[in-house]
Amino acid sequence: MVSSGHYLASAAAARILERGGNATDAGVAAGLCLNVVQPDLTNLGGVAPICVFQAGTRLVSTISGLGTWPESVNVEFFRREHGGRIPAGIHRTVVPAAIGAWLVALEEFGSLSFAEVVEPAIELATYGFAVSAVMSDSLCVPEDLVNVRSWPGNASLFLDADGNPPEEGSLFEQPDLGRLLERLVDAERNSNSRVSGIRAVYDEFYRGAIAEEIVDFVVRSGGWLSFGDMANFRPAVEPAISTSYRGYQVYSCGAWCQGPVVLETLNILEGFDIAALNPRGVEYYHLVIEALKLAFSDREAYFGDPDFVTVPLDGLLSKEYAHNRRSEISESRAIPFMPLAGNPWKFSAESLYKEAGAAAASLSAQTGRVEPDTSYVCVVDSDGNAFSATPSDPATISPVVEGLGICVSGRGMQSWTDPRHPSSIEPGKRPRLTPSPGLVVSSGEFVMPYGTPGLDVQPQAMVQFLLGVLDFEFDIQESIESPRAASYSFPLSSDPHPYEPGKLRIESRVGNEVVEGLRSLGHDVEPWPEWTGVAGSVSAVLRNQVTGRVRGGADPRRVAYATGW
Repeated sequence: MVSSGHYLASAAAARILERGGNATDAGVAAGLCLNVVQPDLTNLGGVAPICVFQAGTRLVSTISGLGTWPESVNVEFFRREHGGRIPAGIHRTVVPAAIGAWLVALEEFGSLSFAEVVEPAIELATYGFAVSAVMSDSLCVPEDLVNVRSWPGNASLFLDADGNPPEEGSLFEQPDLGRLLERLVDAERNSNSRVSGIRAVYDEFYRGAIAEEIVDFVVRSGGWLSFGDMANFRPAVEPAISTSYRGYQVYSCGAWCQGPVVLETLNILEGFDIAALNPRGVEYYHLVIEALKLAFSDREAYFGDPDFVTVPLDGLLSKEYAHNRRSEISESRAIPFMPLAGNPWKFSAESLYKEAGAAAASLSAQTGRVEPDTSYVCVVDSDGNAFSATPSDPATISPVVEGLGICVSGRGMQSWTDPRHPSSIEPGKRPRLTPSPGLVVSSGEFVMPYGTPGLDVQPQAMVQFLLGVLDFEFDIQESIESPRAASYSFPLSSDPHPYEPGKLRIESRVGNEVVEGLRSLGHDVEPWPEWTGVAGSVSAVLRNQVTGRVRGGADPRRVAYATGW
């Protein structure tokens, strides 16, 4: 079974499974297709964090498909020229990582060659596909069109001869990207083994002629990326982090992304009898939002690249710490701002005791638009292996490399120019990433990869989906379609890091009684439409490890699709 953010990517993964590929083979094929059919949301030169479950060992591993800032990055440039902002363009680019993550996953956990899994993506890039309503709408946003029209490679990719973006149903072809993928296949041809072939593809992109073309483009455009930045980059394979929740083990990537927000929120909510609540009631939404606020305040204070900052993850994810944080929730009154960060150091094994994180009181409300987001794919194969990935970086926020059809990751937008922030800009450091795939394992019962696009709404949609499945025992499709709420009472991850104290947005189909009930508790409620893609687009696959039966779910809020047999 596969579920992804686009039906053509799901069809490609199914095709790979039919040919005997495993979950990772199919997941990589789908991910490559998402880079083709959703260029408004993802890119081969973008990011792609991954979680993989191996049924034989029951181990969950992550791949940090996230690039680093160039070694010559100049943070003073942002302060001097842009008032501390990180504007769209070449200066926010970090090392491209998505293709590296796909290749590392294929090498470590796959069974097929790169040529076999990339075939559907090459076909879609070369011969085209029909533009979805979601893609057409996203490419018509005036703010993004300004960028697209100002960069020649982007204009050539997205605009017709009259300068207009593609209409729904029109054929969208990407010949440059198709040729790039063919060049990568050519690099594999003369290898004498599957692994050496995949490594040859990796070297061609990061240490060969393609790397030289990318670096030359960035340097000519005024950016900082060097050949050394490319050649020295390789996504790390690491054990996933996890917490237990009502007998289930819930996994995420590390604190270089926001995945641990889900785990900390679940720990806090575990002290409440969630199953006894009305899943569409005021008390339910209030408790979930208040728990998320606490976890987000800790994200703001502590999360960053663990290679550069010490993140007390063991303290943040301890049950004792969750008990302390839970006591800050009032069941009768909403916290009207981002709460103060807690002090997880008291619960950490770190030998160095530190004070609590930065005080939220120093923050001031700030508005500002953030750019488009992300996609998602998950797969479970007949052996029970699972793959979960959240590719991202639209080709509307960074210049497209002319002749290659890809942009260099603009994920630098999720850093800070303030050196006191744990995710501040530093040479060789990774930004703190919003894409954050998830995976749930229950010993002897089931494995469930799941995830969503949605920027800072991602962990919020993921928590609500999990509560639906694990507490209310909903079918996964029912849980996906349940009305969602989201807090904005913390600085968002993307520049300009807008912060709306007390703001809660919720799909209006919950009804006016719930909206007014939340307002009476002090939430600043702004109803969304009845259904909105801003609330995320969850995909999930659940496999019963005893019976072997699989169930897939896909979100109707966008163009997600699940298929299997």
